[in-house]
Amino acid sequence: MSLSDRLNEDMKQAMKSQDKFKLSVIRMVRSTIKNQEIDLKRALDDNEVLDVLTREIKQRKDSLQEFTKAGRDDLAEGLKAELVILAEYMPQQLSEEEVKAIVQQTIQQIGASSKADMGKVMTALMPQVKGRADGKLINQLVQQLLG
Repeated sequence: MSLSDRLNEDMKQAMKSQDKFKLSVIRMVRSTIKNQEIDLKRALDDNEVLDVLTREIKQRKDSLQEFTKAGRDDLAEGLKAELVILAEYMPQQLSEEEVKAIVQQTIQQIGASSKADMGKVMTALMPQVKGRADGKLINQLVQQLLG
């Protein structure tokens, strides 16, 4: 079952169970997916849907950080609940040790030796960990291992 089909099925299930919060989160994501499909004039594949989900999660994490900094715990709680729902559609996340091993392997394959090679490493690395690891963590590990 594709990611889009799973979102549709979960939306129907949320309607049946009258889970208004989950329904609104799924509708919001489906709306973003639909808008991108309209822009591209074609249906999105699972990788592109995963990109949309990743972007939505990143936006919520950034907002969560800002709301927490501003002392808006009421808004932060809502975002945390949305993140839990969105995380259900993401692939299993890699641990920091697994990411570090992949980063080290990629650095060796490319033959990177300094921070000047960071762009090459990130270009080769991102498709391998797409949706399975946080970009900030990857960036920090690459800098740490090249520096």
